[in-house]
Amino acid sequence: MSYLKNDGVTDTEQTTVEDPLYSDTLREECGVFGVFGHPDAAALTALGLHALQHRGQEAAGIVSYDGKHFNAERRLGLVGDHFSRQSTIDKLSGRLAIGHTRYSTTGGTILRNVQPLFADLADGGFSICHNGNLTNALSLRKELVKRGAIYQTTSDTEIVLHLVSRSPRTRFVEKFIDAIRQIEGAYSLVGLTNKKLIGARDPLGIRPLVLGQLDGCYILASETCALDIIGAKFIRDIENGEIVVITKDGVESLHPFPKVKARPCIFEYIYFARPDSLVDGRYVYDVRKLTGKQLAIEAPVEADVIIPVPDSGVPAAIGFAQHSGIPFELGIIRNHYVGRTFIEPTQQIRSLGVKLKHSANRSQVEGKRIVLVDDSVVRGTTSEKIVRMMYDAGALEVHLRVASPPIKFPDYYGIDTPNQDSLLAATHSLEEMREIMGVNTLAFLSVDGLYKSMGFEGRDNLAPQFTDHCFTGDYPTVLTDKNGRSDPRQLSFLA
Repeated sequence: MSYLKNDGVTDTEQTTVEDPLYSDTLREECGVFGVFGHPDAAALTALGLHALQHRGQEAAGIVSYDGKHFNAERRLGLVGDHFSRQSTIDKLSGRLAIGHTRYSTTGGTILRNVQPLFADLADGGFSICHNGNLTNALSLRKELVKRGAIYQTTSDTEIVLHLVSRSPRTRFVEKFIDAIRQIEGAYSLVGLTNKKLIGARDPLGIRPLVLGQLDGCYILASETCALDIIGAKFIRDIENGEIVVITKDGVESLHPFPKVKARPCIFEYIYFARPDSLVDGRYVYDVRKLTGKQLAIEAPVEADVIIPVPDSGVPAAIGFAQHSGIPFELGIIRNHYVGRTFIEPTQQIRSLGVKLKHSANRSQVEGKRIVLVDDSVVRGTTSEKIVRMMYDAGALEVHLRVASPPIKFPDYYGIDTPNQDSLLAATHSLEEMREIMGVNTLAFLSVDGLYKSMGFEGRDNLAPQFTDHCFTGDYPTVLTDKNGRSDPRQLSFLA
């Protein structure tokens, strides 16, 4: 009988406080990683999680299997704060391991919600981690509780453990398939038993998952950048609706869902994925440069300098500058060492928040007509402060160009967007937004322009190529738990 050895710190309840430095950004989702059959499985997983840190900064965890026991280390905070220590890695012995970096979209920031989750089932130990969000988790949870299920977390991921444990099927893989056929929404799952590493991608392929290989051992990861950091070879993307079962005999591919056209999340290209990742056959950096080029075609402007809003606006700004012929300069310098410092900030500290993250490079701004290029606008509050910073640094004119369409609809698939009333583009016209931000001109990339940047002639409205509901309101799945809620909060248990 396998059991879990968990040397994690004591679970302490923590409320999620909205940090003034992060309140106007799209929150990252989560990152998953798994290794099968490598003697340095835990160390490789820790390195992979370092590469996926951009997908979640609230917590990280690793579960390994050493042939007898499952071992777990889960921590609140950054990967490097805990998993760079050899003493921690030594506790995670074994040739099988999975790991997770977390930004919470369901459940609070507490240790018991940190993944990978683990359960001792009738067939043995099973650990799982998840990137995405289940849109029927609340309904499933209520039904399972009525049937006697006892929950240990407020995470939607725990649903999968309960569904697997209650499946009437005999083989474990059949139990797993039975479980994921009952869930809805977006997910990439990586699971671990004492003999198997399992990966699964939702039927539309909304959330990414890739397969790699190192020293003859197979790797699963959210992005290819996590393969690159350990020197692994990228083999392929896991297909939409595919389950891969990795054992000592190799990789088995299963397709338990009816085949449908994939609709990966378009925000992976705009914001979430690391620029050096290859996502569904497209290099993210190249796509972002092309959005900037297309934006320059759609919304040209006479100016002296192109300035990116760092860091995510940099590739689009390069594309804009290259097409327009206007020089590219770093007119804003970002401080990369600002964390979530102020738990109860004063109003004065809130007002200084943007300056703690961004500073004007006066030599490139003063006396010039500038074009700010950003990847997206959520509430608009950060944009307003950065524009004011540019004027304070002596800019003659400030023009804002946004390398994505206006965000008008909330997300339910793992991106922590505000409720619709807090989305600037959902409640204001383009001219009203221009006045609020204080810019001379304002323009967003069109939806068709975004698709052209992806290599298409435009959006196929009859069969959209991507999940783009934040711009269009076209949600690709059933939203069972929504029930008219105006504030989704990812349809969480605590809503």
